[in-house]
Amino acid sequence: MNILIFGAAGRMGKAVAAYAEEAGENVVCGVDVAPMSANYPLYPRLDEVTEAADVFLDFACAEGIGERLDFAAARGLPIVIGTTGLSFDDEESVRACARSVPVFRAGNLSLGVGLMCELVKRTAAVLQDFDIEIIERHHRDKRDAPSGTALMLAESVRTVRRPEYVFGRRGNCGPRARNEIGIHAVRGGTLAGEHEVLFAGEDETFTLSHSARSRKIFAAGAIRAARWLVTKEPGLYGMPDLVADIFA
Repeated sequence: MNILIFGAAGRMGKAVAAYAEEAGENVVCGVDVAPMSANYPLYPRLDEVTEAADVFLDFACAEGIGERLDFAAARGLPIVIGTTGLSFDDEESVRACARSVPVFRAGNLSLGVGLMCELVKRTAAVLQDFDIEIIERHHRDKRDAPSGTALMLAESVRTVRRPEYVFGRRGNCGPRARNEIGIHAVRGGTLAGEHEVLFAGEDETFTLSHSARSRKIFAAGAIRAARWLVTKEPGLYGMPDLVADIFA
């Protein structure tokens, strides 16, 4: 599989390139405005890319994602999007791109997190009377909050309930409403990513959690998603689809 990486000089871009080599895949080129040494061609702009690729992996910030989606659609390239913090208009652009090429969109590409989302959905369906709180912890340099993963977990609950999101609490906010999901962001140090979903009932609690120890797990998930995606027809896919296929 020939891979094009956008955001190649970033932490995730480097991790994906390293894991791709370990997994026997080929990074044909990367794109990033930041200079770096690499064992594959690196370009500052997408319009300079001449190499043929089988899949496009995007790990840059949300700014400029429309250009990347247009590039994927024009080249007929399946695209894996690991970018978080997309706006409503960005999400519309993602859906438009998915009408032309296969698009895999995930706020977290860890297979463990994908499984956790499925478990959260099933638990929320069983523990209907339990309150739900989501706590996420990331390194000090993360730009967006809450994390894309926290929102994935909350959306998993939304498949079986109709909650309202409350992003942190402050002041005299009154008693907790029954249909709330509290979502709380912690930032500090070099945390790669920790997520906890707390189900709190009468006299008992139930917790699902996931802790990332390195970015290698996200890189492994990105490669697995890419291998899966290149076999698909145009459409918008995500971790629930990949996990469902594994279960099947």
